[in-house]
Amino acid sequence: MKIAFVNWRDPWHPQAGGAETFAWELARRLAGAGHQVSFVTARAPGQRRGEVVQGVHFARMGATFTVYPLVLAWLLARRGRFDAVLDCQNGIPFFTPWVVGRRTRVVCVVHHVHDRQFGVHLPGWLAAFGRFLEGPVSRWSYRRHPSVAVSPSTELAMRERLGWRGPIHLVPNGVSVADPGEVTRSPAPRLVCLGRLVAHKRVHLLLDAVPELRRRWPDLEVDVIGRGPEEERLRARLPEGVTLHGYLPERDKSRLVARAWLHVNASQGEGWGLSVLEAAALGVPTVAFDVDGLRDAVRPGETGWLLPEGGGGAGLAKGIAAALGEVDHTYTVKCREWADRFSWDRSAERLLALLNGHPRGEPAGEEW
Repeated sequence: MKIAFVNWRDPWHPQAGGAETFAWELARRLAGAGHQVSFVTARAPGQRRGEVVQGVHFARMGATFTVYPLVLAWLLARRGRFDAVLDCQNGIPFFTPWVVGRRTRVVCVVHHVHDRQFGVHLPGWLAAFGRFLEGPVSRWSYRRHPSVAVSPSTELAMRERLGWRGPIHLVPNGVSVADPGEVTRSPAPRLVCLGRLVAHKRVHLLLDAVPELRRRWPDLEVDVIGRGPEEERLRARLPEGVTLHGYLPERDKSRLVARAWLHVNASQGEGWGLSVLEAAALGVPTVAFDVDGLRDAVRPGETGWLLPEGGGGAGLAKGIAAALGEVDHTYTVKCREWADRFSWDRSAERLLALLNGHPRGEPAGEEW
């Protein structure tokens, strides 16, 4: 088949995150299986307009907002060329059904519903417009097309908050981490926070919690790994014991995560929480709030702890303190067993079946 992945960014964009990992891991596997795959996306400064990576043809154009009309124009000029289009929604989809031919199979991929996050990142009028596009306009545009959700939380939010009526198929994230080599857990309590530094990830709550934790564990250390628009603001208020590493190569990242006692994710909501699975693959359990996505990625009592939402930094400190008192080798074993259940290869097979019009059954309950 000729398949187009339409995604806001590519995996090498400075602001790339889990959505880009999902699109890239599936795209390169479909290309490896012999399909002709194009990855159509925005162009960051310094990136090439076009190139081929692992058999995937990249076409880059536009910036944060201009990428939308430019991608639609690109597809319109190639109307009827593609057998399938993966329209990846990062808050706002590309509305590709408006421009592709009737024989092109369009699948809308939704990582999580952004309605509550628009107000965090955008001024009021623009946030309201974003909710209008994500809700009524998307619901109408994709009403005759199948959709993909990455977790049960996302499927539920699509039904309840967006009023989605069409078929929704679950295609979970896989997991892949670099081999950290011979690494042992830190002898002193050590936390790690992995992910993009953006407002809704609420890394500041972890910084708020650190002074209280260090009163009980004076030698406690925290590693924050990631980059994003919040980096400068967070760096200006780092408490003692916290290191903000920014971007790290995969092996260096794995080595830091593998040394940690706990991984902390303070986000207000995720589609899934890929960082949780990456930490679990290295045997590190997660402390997170009981919110969309994270309640699917964390199994309380086995691979981590879920805290009541709304507790702020004090609630997070209390939850981390309790977890530090409970974490043992059992969690390490359970985390690795949990991560082993997820595979990019199996997710690619599930997606390919959907593109062929023969969707496989949804993931068995125990996978979640």
